[in-house]
Amino acid sequence: MAATGAIPGLIFCFSAMVLLIFVSVSAPTWNKVSFLNTAGRSFGVFGYTGSKPHVGYAFPFPNSNINTSILHNLTYVLVLYPVAAGLSGLAVLFGICGAGYHRAGTVFMSLLAALAMLCTLVAWVISMALFGVTRDKLNSDGITAQLGNANWIALGALVALLVGFCTAACGVFGNYRRTRGFY
Repeated sequence: MAATGAIPGLIFCFSAMVLLIFVSVSAPTWNKVSFLNTAGRSFGVFGYTGSKPHVGYAFPFPNSNINTSILHNLTYVLVLYPVAAGLSGLAVLFGICGAGYHRAGTVFMSLLAALAMLCTLVAWVISMALFGVTRDKLNSDGITAQLGNANWIALGALVALLVGFCTAACGVFGNYRRTRGFY
């Protein structure tokens, strides 16, 4: 008999994990998912179109004033997206244990979902500030720039983790008793 209290949290944590994986493999790995789009370039977690994937990068606009040390250092914080994806993946694994057998799995799923939600929240706020400021500076320099879809995919993952945490925390109090039959 499965513990039905853990299943909603499991579904939302799985959804958040998939969305965070999409965000984590954004440009330069997958140019369809990006945080910022300019003419010919898409910017993601580990770099931009045409660059090798690496943590932390400088923006490739030499005539612009966006290559400050603050903006450069904020690109390092984007590594929290893959960390949050890993934490939500662990939450899914514990959720499977909670849905299949024991309440402890649901408890750990709710704790890991909360930690993944915190990482996602920090990364999302910083990425919105980073790419919002960068977009405004590029537009004022005459370079057309717009926010990409990774910002909204990450927001969807944040909401899924919030709902996943709440439903997992409520699922802890579900029915985990096994019925014994007479043999």
